[in-house]
Amino acid sequence: MIEEVGVVGLGLMGTGIAQACAMAGYGVVAVGRREEALGRAVSEIRTSLARQVEKGRLAPAGVEEALGRIKAATSLEDLWNSDLIIEAITEDLEAKRTLFQTLDALSKPSAILATNTSSIPIARLAEAVSRRDRFIGLHFFSPVAAMGLVEVVPLDATDGRVLEEAEAFVTRLGKTAIRAPDRPGFLVNRLLVPYLMDAVRMVEEGGSAEDIDKGMRLGCGHPMGPLTLLDHVGLDTALTVAKNLYRESGDRRFEPPRLLEEMVAGGRLGRKSGEGFYRY
Repeated sequence: MIEEVGVVGLGLMGTGIAQACAMAGYGVVAVGRREEALGRAVSEIRTSLARQVEKGRLAPAGVEEALGRIKAATSLEDLWNSDLIIEAITEDLEAKRTLFQTLDALSKPSAILATNTSSIPIARLAEAVSRRDRFIGLHFFSPVAAMGLVEVVPLDATDGRVLEEAEAFVTRLGKTAIRAPDRPGFLVNRLLVPYLMDAVRMVEEGGSAEDIDKGMRLGCGHPMGPLTLLDHVGLDTALTVAKNLYRESGDRRFEPPRLLEEMVAGGRLGRKSGEGFYRY
């Protein structure tokens, strides 16, 4: 039974996952590399919880209750008692494999090890651990607080009870779990990333970002256009994901356009840098 959740990596995804777990009543151990990262993550979670209060999704007293369930730490050793440990660090195969080797050694035998990767095959990461039967993919979407979907990606070796526990965990978070195959892009990104890359190619060919986005919003009923979505996700994140999927699959639909490479190299990363396809 999952009672305590460990989250490793306190970027946008890690803080969102930690917040969702705390709001659902789980004890959370949130691990970052530096003390300043811990303070920033807790501050961001507090701000996000306050927004949940404003939207009527959380009682005012729930802010401090949720924060009280989160223990921020810089040492992986603090995860020794976690029932589920979710990795949410950068999309780098070797960094993730090194982390999972450490987690495999220090976590309790009954712990479930999960990755939030969006572009690296689960099986490649599971090679780093001895307990493949207790390894699974849990792909959350950004922003975690607003997105109601989690892709659950089991291995052939994943124990059936682990899969059931993972899906029950997602349900308790108030989200919907869908099972996805361990293939490049799983389900959602296999469809989404080529669409986003094609939108960038249309801009390369002289298309207007505003018109492309209006076309998809008004013509297809999408809540936001592809270029606005890229700005929200972060162009650097989208570039990394596309590169990983292209490398793993060889499918040219995933190949990043030159314009995306140039924008990231120039520091135009989207909302977080103040400029991407739009200015903020």
